[in-house]
Amino acid sequence: MKRALRLLGVAALLSGCTTTPIAHAPTASADNCAPTAQFAFVCGANKPEDLAHIPATPWIIASGFAIGSGLKLVDSRTRRASLWFTAASDQVAPDPRYPDCATPPDPTLFTARGLSLRMTGPRQKQGQGRLLVVNHGGREAIEVFAIDARGEGAPTLRWQGCLAMPPGHVANAVASYTDGTVIATVLTRPGTSITDFVLGRITGGVYERSPQDSAFRLLPGTELPGNNGLETARDDSGFYVIAFGLRDVVAYARHDTRRRLWRAQAPEFMPDNIHWDGDRLLLAGMVRDEPACGGVRKIVNGVADGMLCHRGYAVAQLDPETRRFSLVAYGPPDPVFNGVSAAVMVDDDLWLGSYQADWIAVRQLPYTLP
Repeated sequence: MKRALRLLGVAALLSGCTTTPIAHAPTASADNCAPTAQFAFVCGANKPEDLAHIPATPWIIASGFAIGSGLKLVDSRTRRASLWFTAASDQVAPDPRYPDCATPPDPTLFTARGLSLRMTGPRQKQGQGRLLVVNHGGREAIEVFAIDARGEGAPTLRWQGCLAMPPGHVANAVASYTDGTVIATVLTRPGTSITDFVLGRITGGVYERSPQDSAFRLLPGTELPGNNGLETARDDSGFYVIAFGLRDVVAYARHDTRRRLWRAQAPEFMPDNIHWDGDRLLLAGMVRDEPACGGVRKIVNGVADGMLCHRGYAVAQLDPETRRFSLVAYGPPDPVFNGVSAAVMVDDDLWLGSYQADWIAVRQLPYTLP
C-alpha cells in the first residue's frame, strides 16, 4: 500500500497522463535477461548509460559505461544490439576540425558515457548526423563521429577525431550548437567528490569549446552541485543542465552564463540525462525517496551510498517555456534493472538506459502524451 501511494504521489506531482496496469511476465534471470513484470530487455548492452534515437529510423545508439563496452547499435524492430564501432579502416576518417587525437579510441578500452546526436543534413530526415561521445577509455575526451543512416540497411559511422578534456577533468554529458560549438559537463572537478554534491556543495561545471578554440574553458556561473545531463535549446540561445545533487534543471543563456535564467526542481525523482527526443525534452532517473532502499540517498561513514539498492524510476517531459514537468512513465523497483539514466521513445515503446544494468529495458507506453 505504501508503494502504491508513493507512486501515485509521483504521478500527481509530475501532473501528466493516465496510466493502465502493466501486464505481468515471467520473472527475469540475471543470466538470460528474461522479461520482468515491467520490462522486456535488449541483452548485451553492458551499462547503456545514455541512448540516442536516429530520427525517422528504427535505430537506437547506446553508450557503454564499462571498459571496452563502446557503442552499441540497436535495431528496435528485432530488439537486438550489436557492437557498432570496431575501429575498422572504413570507420576511421580523421577531420582536421577535431585535432586532439591522432588515433581512434581503442575498442578494447572504449568506455562510452554521454551521447549527443545532431542531424546535420539539409533536413533532419536525410539521415546524416554528428555523434558526440564522452569517452573514459584510454583518454578523457569527446569523440566525434559522422553517421550516415540514408541507406536501407544499418547506419554507418566514421570516427573523425576527438576534443580532449582539460587535464584531470572527467566529462559526464555532452551537447552541441548548430555552429559546431561543443559543451560538456564535469560532475566532479578535481578536489571534489560525489559525497560533496549529495550534500549540496558545488562540484562541477559546464565547459565550452568553439570551432575556433584550441581547448575547453569553464563557463563562469555554471558551477553546480553535480553537473550531469546537458542539452542545448532548440534555437541555440542557451542550454539546460541538471544539477544532480539538487534534482534541478538549470537554464543558461548561451552568451552570458554568469546569471541563471531559471531553475526547476524535478519532483520526487533524480533526473540524470536530458535530451530532445523529437519535440519532447525528456528526463529520466531514479526515484528520490525509495522505501525499499530506506528512503533518500544517504551519507554512510562520510561517503555517499552507491545507490546499488534497486530504486523505482520516472521519465518526464519538461516544457522549457512553462517549466512544467509532465509524467511519461514511472514504475517500482525492478529485480534486475536499476540505475535508470536515459530514455528515448520509438513509436509506442519507451526505451530506458542504465548506468548499472547490462541491458536496455523496453516497455509499452499506454499514456496519452501532451
